[in-house]
Amino acid sequence: MSEATTYAVPPVERALKLLRHIGAGDPVINVSRSASALGINRTTLIRLLHTLEAERFIERRPDGVGWRLGLGAFTVAAEALAQQDIVRVSTEVLQALVKEIGLSAHLAVLDELSIVYLLRLTPDMPLVSNVRVGSRLPAHATNMGRAILAQLPEARVRALFAGVALEKVTAQTPTTVEALLAQLAQDREAGLAWSAGYFETGVSSVAAPVFDATGACAGAINVTGHADWFGDDQGRRAAIGHALARAAADISSRLGFNNKDRNAPWSASISSAA
Repeated sequence: MSEATTYAVPPVERALKLLRHIGAGDPVINVSRSASALGINRTTLIRLLHTLEAERFIERRPDGVGWRLGLGAFTVAAEALAQQDIVRVSTEVLQALVKEIGLSAHLAVLDELSIVYLLRLTPDMPLVSNVRVGSRLPAHATNMGRAILAQLPEARVRALFAGVALEKVTAQTPTTVEALLAQLAQDREAGLAWSAGYFETGVSSVAAPVFDATGACAGAINVTGHADWFGDDQGRRAAIGHALARAAADISSRLGFNNKDRNAPWSASISSAA
């Protein structure tokens, strides 16, 4: 038995499991069904709901049916994000990127088999995606996930997805590890992870990894917009790719990454723009 298991506090684990469940979009309208899904006693679940509501970690939905995350949860999340160097560093860079190319920009990190959105910055135009800070999406089905996974050794990727059924989100989603590895090889060769309807129909994007002072991949950034905004013009696509690559290099440099010690995958995109 590990030390982490020895010192775990079951009531706290149940409360956190419930918070993640509500945060993932289940408002717990049917208490019995949610209790069964969570593996929590129905009476215990009711007590947890009322306790979390009293502490403002959850609140009743506007229609009075079910719960959603409350201000207390967002406050804790905001404080945690503020302490993350990668968020602080990326904010200024992505603000400039959004202003330069007029597309939405995002930052995400890998958490097991998912990516978690830590930052979202948007231009003054209609949005094309419903993702928000805190959203979790399958890494294999997103280009930011691919940008991060492409930096891992093949053996590590195989270990991560061993025995896992890869969810098919669109017709382009790899549903086997071999197909995923082939896609990652293409992304490494391109230096950036491009997407045209890869996760959402009619939405295009391009992603790049960012690195920290140890040379490890710390996360990924991308820019997203309607497919029409990317267009068929190769010059337009190249300009978007160059701008994203420069932003990834800037963030990585601010995190202490030395590109002279390791030639980052987006280096060619920056050089070709010079």
